[in-house]
Amino acid sequence: MQYLISVIDDGTGPETAAEDAAIDEFNAKLQTNGQWVFAGGLGSPAPATVIDNRGDEALFTDGPFVESKEYMAGFWIIEAPDRDAALGLATEASKACNRKIEVRPFL
Repeated sequence: MQYLISVIDDGTGPETAAEDAAIDEFNAKLQTNGQWVFAGGLGSPAPATVIDNRGDEALFTDGPFVESKEYMAGFWIIEAPDRDAALGLATEASKACNRKIEVRPFL
């Protein structure tokens, strides 16, 4: 089963060299164990654009959808046999990137 591991930044700023190294090590472990699907870092939400095309014409709004001190700063998509395994990997991910993590299964 695939899971989304979201990295939540609460204003701690850009990652440090030590965090980068720990993330690289965690990524290598996922790849070696066949659990890696995809991962990526995201920039701050300030330059985001929200598009709502549910009405007669598309509405474009600058900035994030929700004003918040926390935002998704990156993610992993992993393969794990069950929720407990995904939570175990997410615990390691949180330590590696020094950020809070949210875990959600794909439908």
